[in-house]
Amino acid sequence: MLWNAHAGALWRRFSIYLRREVAKRAGLSQRRLRDHARVSFAKVAEYQKRGAVHFHAVIRLDGPTGGDSPPPSWATAELLTDAIRTAAAMARVDGPAIDGRPHTFAFGSQLDVRTIRSADFSGGQELTERAVAAYIAKYATKGAETATGALDRPLKFAAELAHLDISDHARRLIRTAWTLGARKDLEHLRLRSWAHMLGFRGHFSTKSRRYSITLGALRDARAEWRRAQATAAQPEREPETTYVLAHWVFAGTGLSDAEAWLAASLAPAPATEGEPTRG
Repeated sequence: MLWNAHAGALWRRFSIYLRREVAKRAGLSQRRLRDHARVSFAKVAEYQKRGAVHFHAVIRLDGPTGGDSPPPSWATAELLTDAIRTAAAMARVDGPAIDGRPHTFAFGSQLDVRTIRSADFSGGQELTERAVAAYIAKYATKGAETATGALDRPLKFAAELAHLDISDHARRLIRTAWTLGARKDLEHLRLRSWAHMLGFRGHFSTKSRRYSITLGALRDARAEWRRAQATAAQPEREPETTYVLAHWVFAGTGLSDAEAWLAASLAPAPATEGEPTRG
């Protein structure tokens, strides 16, 4: 559970070290590297059968403006592979100390770095953006519920576990996350909120901004398409006239209910018939 909770932070640390290692091998500072090349990636998180998260990623060396520019001549697959291995070995994240035992999280020895070539795809087809996307999408469709039989929604109460149709292994993992989430020294990890994800707090799919089109741009394009479809489906009608007032004058404010009540309570009571008026 603690590994899953720190996996996202460990990837961020790895991506920082990776850029440093690429710059070092190119004989450049990190600031100058941006003028020559960009490190771009897309990754997905996959759950192993035991419940631990591991990552599948496509990592590229692009030109200075991203994927639309060719990389420099020194940006070889061998250089990137060596930088990946070094950065993965260096990445560390300090975790909490539980019962006096400090925890540090790092990537294990199961690091498989391969150069993506067209032969890796069926039929030896040409290496295209669509083929690479399909390569990653295969892992993006594997969630915690596929690997371990866990849940697709947060828990409200631990008692819910007794009535859920999940495996005993998944039930133990979720209960462990729930129990750890009650500890004061681990409350910053929000393990109870992410118990259904076996403690993993990151998004299952992330990418660097320059890897491809952003998700925000896709949402905008989808919204624009829906507006166009809705407009096309409506019958034509006369345009409505909208009056726009460009000049405003402050007229004043009235009393609130409380202010009106207070004003009425302070006003003198009206004189009754036959009673002299007091000044």
